Amino acid sequence: MTQDADYRDAKDISVIAPIYNEAPNLKTLVQRLVDALRPLNRPFEIILVDDGSTDESHEILKQVKPAVPELKVVVFRRNFGQSAAMTAGFDHAKGDIIVSMDGDLQNDPKDIPRLIARLEEGYDMVSGWRKDRKDPFMSRKLPSLIANRLIGRSTGVRLHDYGCSLKAYRRDVAKNLLLYGELHRFIPVLAHFYGARIAEETVTHHPRLKGKSKYGIGRTYRVILDLILMLFFLKFATRPLQFFGLGGGALFLSGSLIGLYLTFIKLFLGQDIGHRPLLLLGAVLIIAGLILGAIGLLAELVIRTYYESSGRRIYSVREVLE
Repeated sequence: MTQDADYRDAKDISVIAPIYNEAPNLKTLVQRLVDALRPLNRPFEIILVDDGSTDESHEILKQVKPAVPELKVVVFRRNFGQSAAMTAGFDHAKGDIIVSMDGDLQNDPKDIPRLIARLEEGYDMVSGWRKDRKDPFMSRKLPSLIANRLIGRSTGVRLHDYGCSLKAYRRDVAKNLLLYGELHRFIPVLAHFYGARIAEETVTHHPRLKGKSKYGIGRTYRVILDLILMLFFLKFATRPLQFFGLGGGALFLSGSLIGLYLTFIKLFLGQDIGHRPLLLLGAVLIIAGLILGAIGLLAELVIRTYYESSGRRIYSVREVLE
């Protein structure tokens, strides 16, 4: 592997891939990336983020690095998860176009030029679609199919394959993605929330030949929890008081109506209400409504403090014509 002597710091393309215990695949991964990117004749970099691997991944990357000047390796102190690894890749990327992919050789680097070409048609993000996915049906494909349908109908962002890591982004979109927890699987939703124009492109998917998959059907529950979080982000991220206030108001109103009913039968009908479960329910609903309202006020203060102290805006500008 060789490279021109005036290797520039500025890049057109950055390719990032989180790595966790993928030692058997790393040399092949780097070689395939180089073979796919160098023919483009555009400055590029490859960023592999070692997410606290416990195998020989770190040592192998140190061996490969001197022969590949385009390669940059970011090594975590411990395992922080795929969302953190992708965020680190985005933070270190210098390219105007950023491509993300898995490091297990199931994504094909030969698809990267097609994703970039589609992106340059005017889109802000192009998401890969593993139309012919080479994974076990029950443990991988079926949960993914259910999740894709659920996410699409809930968020309005209709894609065939949310879980495909092979995606191309414009720099401003990738840099403004706030990933934490397990939110990497919801990148198209976050990009849509940012205002990105999203397209989908069919990509090749290979069966895993080496190493062990880190995914399984047990992740379904976490997907559901993250989906609830995404729905909150989409509708109430900048106005949490409306979310908590609506629920709190409904509870408070219900409790107040119960209280008025009990007051009426006590004062005008002379009935004893001291031992009625309805009295306890009304009091609980009123208190719960007040608590939710207070939480909404606190959340509103937090949101305002976040935007005002960080200098971030609640909008994103595509272009300004003067």
